Parts: sequence; structure tokens; C-alpha cells
Amino acid sequence: MESRYLRDISPVLNTGGMVGTKLYSQPEGEIVHIEFEPKAHLKAHKTPVNVAFYVVEGTATISIGEEIQSFPAGTIIDSPKDIPHAITNEGETPLRILVIKMPKP
Repeated sequence: MESRYLRDISPVLNTGGMVGTKLYSQPEGEIVHIEFEPKAHLKAHKTPVNVAFYVVEGTATISIGEEIQSFPAGTIIDSPKDIPHAITNEGETPLRILVIKMPKP
């Protein structure tokens, strides 16, 4: 059995009010935890695999292609591969999400 604490893992992203930490990275998939400070924004980009976002805390404003919508904690959002997506924390409190990629890009 293997376990680890989020606080003990070095971030892979730490810029613009965002801290991203890879929680899981194996050939079959990848899970990244991203914390967004208020008003932080992850710019639009594409991934070569489907992505699922799980909102852990706060409200995420997510754009996928031409659609933009806000989602509260507890929501799972599907983002198809090769479609630009972006995430913004428009709130006044931290936003925490899990980004799940299957298979690992």
C-alpha cells in the first residue's frame, strides 16, 4: 500500500495564484489537484485526452469550447479531448479542483 499527503508533494505549477500538484501519475491516468486563489485564471488550452474536473471546494467558472458555466463544489464536469478549456475562480474564496486525465497524456 502506498499513501502520501498533499502537503508533502512538490507542486508542478505555482504561478498566477494557482498551485497544482500531481496526486497520481501512472500510464493509465493522471490526477492533478489545483488550488486557485480568488480571481486566478488557468488560460484556455487543449489536451489530447478527455478530462474530468471535480470541484472540491468553491465555485469554478469553466469554459469548454464556446460554453461558459459556473459549477459549485461536488460537481463533475466532462471536457472532451482537443477542445479548448479554461478555469477561473471568480469567487472571493479559494477554489480547489481535481483534474482527472484518462489515459495519461
